[in-house]
Amino acid sequence: MKLVTWNTQWCRGLDGTVSVARIVEGARAMADFDVLCLQEIAQGFDGMPGSPGDQPAELAALLPGFQLFFGAAVDEFSADGQRQRFGNLIATRLPVAQVRNHPLPWPADAGVRSMPRMCSVVTVQDPELGPVRVMTTHLEYYSAPQRMAQARALRDLHIEACAQAAAPPKEENGASPFRTKAHTPNVILCGDFNLGPTEPEYAAIRTPFEGGQLHDAWVALHGSTPHAPTFRLFDRTYGPEPVACDFVFVSDALAPKVRRVDVDLQTRASDHQPVAIEL
Repeated sequence: MKLVTWNTQWCRGLDGTVSVARIVEGARAMADFDVLCLQEIAQGFDGMPGSPGDQPAELAALLPGFQLFFGAAVDEFSADGQRQRFGNLIATRLPVAQVRNHPLPWPADAGVRSMPRMCSVVTVQDPELGPVRVMTTHLEYYSAPQRMAQARALRDLHIEACAQAAAPPKEENGASPFRTKAHTPNVILCGDFNLGPTEPEYAAIRTPFEGGQLHDAWVALHGSTPHAPTFRLFDRTYGPEPVACDFVFVSDALAPKVRRVDVDLQTRASDHQPVAIEL
C-alpha cells in the first residue's frame, strides 16, 4: 500500500495561488498512491485568500477511479446563507468497507483561537495487508489543552477498534445496519498533528496500552534519524525554525512492514510538506 498525506492549506501555495491540480500533481510525484489523505480542504469559503471554491468536487474530477470521502470538521453557513465546510478528505482506489467520521474533543479554552477538529476514518481492503483503517486528522494549533484532549481521543479510538477486532459483535448477515463490519487492529493514522516529536501529545499518542501501541512510521524505518521537517521549511510566519509536525503512525503488525517514509522537501504548493509511506 502506498499513501500520501498532506496539509494543503486549502491548496494554497506559498505564491498565494490556490491550485487543487498542483496538489494532486505533487502527491503523484511522490508516489503512485493507493490512498491520498488531505487536510485543510475547503468548500464554500470563497472569502478566504485565493477563493478556494468547491475543492472536493475539483478533487473528484482530478482523481478518476478513486472514491472520495470528505469529512468536514467545520460545517456552517455564511452570513448570506452559503454552506461552508472545511476539513479532511480521503481518496482511495482500494475497495472500501466502511466510513466513519469522529468529532474530536473541543474543550473550552477561553480567549484562545480554535475551531472544531475531527478524525476521518476509511477502512480499505488492501490485497496484501487485508483490511486497514486509514485515519486522517488535523489537530488544534493554538490551544495546547485542546490538542492534548484530541491526541488522547485518537489513541482511544484505536484502542476501541482493537477491542472490537479482538471481541467482535455477534455476526449478522443480511441488509440491516447490524450486518458484520470489517473490524481490524491494523491502522494508519496520519495528518497534521501540530506538535513535534518531543511534545507530550506525541507521547500520549504513542503510549502503549494492553495489547499494543501506535508507532511512528518514521522511527520504525529510520530509527534515531531526526524526522525530516514538514512545516516552516520555507515560510517562517509561525516560527523561526523548520519542524516536523505531520506524521504517520501505524499499528503493531504494520510497523515491521514499513518500507518507505519520505518527505518532499522541495514543493511549495502548501505551507506544509507532504509525507509518503509505503508498506
